[in-house]
Amino acid sequence: MRSTFIDSLPKVELHVHLEGSMQPATLLALARKHGIADLPGTLEEVRAWYGFRDFAHFIDVYRNAVRVLCDEDDFALLAAETLRSLAAQNVRYAEMNFSLSNHLKRGIPAELVFAGLERGRLQVEAEHDIAVRWIPDFSGDFGVEAGAETLEAALRHGPGSVLGFSVGGIEVDRAPFARIFARVRDAGLRSFPHAGETGGPDSVWTALRDLGADRIGHGIASVRDPELVAHLREHRIPLDVSPTSNLCTRVVAGLDEHPLPRMLDAGLLVTLNSDDPPMFGTDLTGEYHAARRMGLDDAALAGLARNAVEASFAEPELKTRLLAEIDAALAVDSQASDR
Repeated sequence: MRSTFIDSLPKVELHVHLEGSMQPATLLALARKHGIADLPGTLEEVRAWYGFRDFAHFIDVYRNAVRVLCDEDDFALLAAETLRSLAAQNVRYAEMNFSLSNHLKRGIPAELVFAGLERGRLQVEAEHDIAVRWIPDFSGDFGVEAGAETLEAALRHGPGSVLGFSVGGIEVDRAPFARIFARVRDAGLRSFPHAGETGGPDSVWTALRDLGADRIGHGIASVRDPELVAHLREHRIPLDVSPTSNLCTRVVAGLDEHPLPRMLDAGLLVTLNSDDPPMFGTDLTGEYHAARRMGLDDAALAGLARNAVEASFAEPELKTRLLAEIDAALAVDSQASDR
């Protein structure tokens, strides 16, 4: 019954990367399509390739994998496959990152990327009860100029489904990107920087103070600074946490050491996310199971689902409906447990 509860729980995913959601079979098919021969050639080799030594190794593999995305059809295929996978897990709303700076750096036009993403999104939204919004991002280690170019491309070519803007990649100092994110906010977009993943609490403070973060990607280092914890709790600033990702990139040594339970105990607004699911051998449903293995009961899992609704920028009517459905799912589960 408990697995049925997780499966039936309406879910929202706020931190998942489109390129990191590429299934190994799709990676192989696109590599063959474009004649890219220096990547793994079998499913077994791909899975072995996804054994990461550390975070930097993960970034290197990620950037090599995205080379198979070359034309509009590739992006449409990836978007459609990824969103169908989310819908199959009862994910009803998602805010999805994609690595626009990596594609621009490879000479792929932004308008081509957006055209493919929108084709896939609209197709799946017509098929399933799911709504998706896009978050273009740039890799911080590419530098300020790359960040400014990525934002310009997003503003010029992005459709109305673009919700916000993010900085990811190697976790360099975020302060130099302050002017970029001031423009993000001036354009009416949301600020969703990665911070406090491999860096310390200072990177989260910088994301808040210099980048005007509406939400923090990861932010697990926040628990090391009581003043930061108090600030995040007081201002209800969401932290998008991805436990399996942190284990696979060697940021956290084991599930029993992951700070998720401590973050919840501290009253932080934490959401649960899959980050780069096939690369980490997980999905959002799997992250709920991981949270259960950390000692969270069904009521706490429902609380995480509610947090994701609250932290999202979904339409108010959808938020109200999802919160009611989460409460109903928990009530059914509680009644079944009492029998």
